[in-house]
Amino acid sequence: MPKVTSVIVPYASYLRVYEPLAAFPEPERGHWARYARRDDLPTYQDELRRALADLVPTPPVPVPVHESGDAFVLEAGGAICVCPWRTRLRGWQALEEVVEELPPPVLDAALPPVLRRQAAQDHERWLARNPDARPWIRTSTWQVPINWFVLVADEEREYVKGAGDEAAAPPVLRYRTPMVQARRRVARALRALREAVDEGPLIDGLVDVGRWLEEFHPRSYVELDYGGLVHALPAGELEDDHSAADVAEGIEALRHGDEAAAGAAYGRLVDRWRAVRDRRSAN
Repeated sequence: MPKVTSVIVPYASYLRVYEPLAAFPEPERGHWARYARRDDLPTYQDELRRALADLVPTPPVPVPVHESGDAFVLEAGGAICVCPWRTRLRGWQALEEVVEELPPPVLDAALPPVLRRQAAQDHERWLARNPDARPWIRTSTWQVPINWFVLVADEEREYVKGAGDEAAAPPVLRYRTPMVQARRRVARALRALREAVDEGPLIDGLVDVGRWLEEFHPRSYVELDYGGLVHALPAGELEDDHSAADVAEGIEALRHGDEAAAGAAYGRLVDRWRAVRDRRSAN
């Protein structure tokens, strides 16, 4: 697959759901079955480069005109599972988020109001025809949300050091877990948090991600991928990053009423991710 650019694109993390082929109706199931046999399957960098290429023209293209027919592919448990990109749907969702984050003058300069209005109208018409649509991928820039770590366990952690030329072989840090495990961990964490603390962002985030997971086939797999964030963390810190273990330890401490241990685990998370947040502020 041709690359738009050879530049490595940071700094986003991803939460993906890979569904078995049986979860898709025909003719989509047949499309993904044929797609999974390709030799040139794309990476997350290919997806990002395509999205950035759409922002280069004048005026930019904030949301693709046509939905992507690409997906990430995973073979697990003897079955082929796919995670459709659904770039157009995610583009609309990202546009709604950026409207809330950027100051109006910056937003208008980057994405003129006429483009945003057109995208919003297109999204509204599309939703009328696809009321139950949901993305298979969630994206977060400059961080991994704490509630994502609840879904996985430290023993599911996969770390691969990058080659000397990171542009060719960057490091990888990710977790993969069966859907049933992810749902179980969400339920347990919610019980522990609701018994120990008042309602707050962590509980709200867990409720939201739990509802999202319920939309998928029970034999799916969930993947938490650091993606481009591997370039925002020094190699030594990346190798020693066990944030999922810290989150699990903190929740378990809350279950036993040990606020000191829970606070210590949370402190390690804050210290680890402070450097990434500082880099975001520097930009």
